[in-house]
Amino acid sequence: MSLLESALSHIGDRKLRGQLCAAAGMVSLVTGNKFTALGLFTAGLRDLEAEWRAAHPDFQGGPLERWRAAIEFYEKTHAQPTNRALHVVGIPIIVGGTTGLIIFPRYTPPWFLSAGAFVGGWTLNFIGHGIFERNRPAFADDPLSFVAGPAWDLLHLKDALRRDRTPATAGGAAT
Repeated sequence: MSLLESALSHIGDRKLRGQLCAAAGMVSLVTGNKFTALGLFTAGLRDLEAEWRAAHPDFQGGPLERWRAAIEFYEKTHAQPTNRALHVVGIPIIVGGTTGLIIFPRYTPPWFLSAGAFVGGWTLNFIGHGIFERNRPAFADDPLSFVAGPAWDLLHLKDALRRDRTPATAGGAAT
């Protein structure tokens, strides 16, 4: 266990510890410590999920119902149009950056490009939440948002592209 992991394990507030572990995992990934990053991130998500379940004692559903709850929460915390647009751009950049940070040898040109993409994508998302939506990122309260967010954005991007390619009706308006 690293010194950071040891220090984080002494934080009594499980939700705060989960948030800090997830954030430390992301920072660790950008510094090139892949295995530490994955361990911290996993520990953070585990704590956040435990706290989500403690905050929702009446939740009795299985994986599908849990997924629906995460999507509903994600939609509620991403209602502002500019924030949504920033996420539709930022989240794929984060996913690409994360992939590169994991697969490329650290401190090589492709790794640095991935690190820039990762930080840039997160910057767009934090701008969206801080300036436009004025709330915390969804993962701070629901760890499934790390997966629900990209899935939700992909579905909305797909729908938007489908609308753009829909032929105009006789009245000239797109359907």
